[in-house]
Amino acid sequence: MALDNVADAWRPRLLSLLRFVTGLLLFQYGVAKIFKFPVLPYFANIPPLITVAGLLELVLGALLLVGLFTRPVAFILAGEMAFAYFLGHMFKSGEPVFLPLINGGTAAILFCFTCLYLAAAGGGPLSLDAIIRKK
Repeated sequence: MALDNVADAWRPRLLSLLRFVTGLLLFQYGVAKIFKFPVLPYFANIPPLITVAGLLELVLGALLLVGLFTRPVAFILAGEMAFAYFLGHMFKSGEPVFLPLINGGTAAILFCFTCLYLAAAGGGPLSLDAIIRKK
């Protein structure tokens, strides 16, 4: 089918785009948590554990953005996002609330599984990993 041929041709580039956008979004969370920019009320006084998460998102998000060490970086970020969901969202009210729509954990779940996919699939052809591999 013609649509399958088009999809097959674009698949590697879309993998790189997914990696880039995921890295950019995680990087922005790191910037907000570490540099307090933009000023967001829920990142005003963050506990030390969230500061560590912000450092991971800042540094590893930047590496994901450029596609350097994509597989291990994405694996670590997937673990961080799982950790964020189970510690930061599921027990936010003191009791376990499993529905992400209620506990605010939708983004953490999406980041977790997107990063898990990137850990398995790699960074795609438009990444520093691909450039280094060609040399």
